[in-house]
Amino acid sequence: MTLKAILASSVLALTAAAAVADTVGIAMPTKSSSRWISDGNSMVEQFKAAGYDTILQYAEDDIPNQLAQIENMITNGVDVLVIAAIDGTTLSNALENAHFAGIKTIAYDRLIRDSEYVDYYATFDNFKVGVQQASSLVAGLAERFGEGPYNVELFGGSPDDNNAYFFYDGAMSVLQPMIDAGKVQIVSGQMGMDTVGTLRWDGAVAQARMDNLLSAHYTDAPVHGVLSPYDGLSIGIISSLKGGGYGSGDLAMPIVSGQDAEIRSVKSMLTGEQYSTVFKDTRALAGVTVGMVDALLKGGEPEINDTTTYDNGVKVVPSFLLEPVSVDLSNWEEVIIGSGYYTRDQVE
Repeated sequence: MTLKAILASSVLALTAAAAVADTVGIAMPTKSSSRWISDGNSMVEQFKAAGYDTILQYAEDDIPNQLAQIENMITNGVDVLVIAAIDGTTLSNALENAHFAGIKTIAYDRLIRDSEYVDYYATFDNFKVGVQQASSLVAGLAERFGEGPYNVELFGGSPDDNNAYFFYDGAMSVLQPMIDAGKVQIVSGQMGMDTVGTLRWDGAVAQARMDNLLSAHYTDAPVHGVLSPYDGLSIGIISSLKGGGYGSGDLAMPIVSGQDAEIRSVKSMLTGEQYSTVFKDTRALAGVTVGMVDALLKGGEPEINDTTTYDNGVKVVPSFLLEPVSVDLSNWEEVIIGSGYYTRDQVE
């Protein structure tokens, strides 16, 4: 081979190497919840397997920090943004900048609102999550406390997270008819996301609110159940209940729901404290997201299965919804261990 041919071959190889990997910017909200750590790790692993580079950053529930991280990703020339927003209403300018830089945006598990530049949304069926939470709550109430009526309190997720409203509405589709019939009694009278929402999904805030509910409304009658939309809140609620004497003596532990199958909540279920959770396999959600990105960067159309549900205030965002799974003591081994999501040693 001539020197000219060798040099030409080297140039081609270097050009090909430089063009091999597109980069995906992944903006996650916080590491304070194990599920977001799992989401980030799953995406990095699966994007790498698909041939993509990634920039993964966590903003620790600091909105300006997340905005700065996203703007830096845009400046650094990522090819696609995958964003799990802290506050789904604060990213309009950043997404507009991304759009005019030729960067597509996928909202990950949390809908980004008030922007026409959200291209796709990957999430679970969030209304169904709420239905499953309330259905497990009702089943547990009947199992532990007979026919009722039941004294129940309601907790909602963070008001700046669009999913929180879907969880609450799904749950109330089950509970409201029982409330209307007198079968379920909200003793405090506190209802509606404007009243029961828990900013930033903060377990300490939930624990403090449960303390106040117990002291103000449950000195003469027991609480039988608590609708909790997330395991981190559930742990705080259960700490409050245990502090009030529930789970010992004559005070049975109330039925407490949850979501995300975090290890500490699975352990809590095994000790008879938390009653149930909702399992959302982040590996599957990451896989859907990788498929969306791969289709976009190869000039194709991402697979979607919902074009009506998620109106962000400006447009209906085409979405792919995965199926959540309700988990309690009857099926936790099959779902959690059988799927390989956790090992037995991690939860026992």
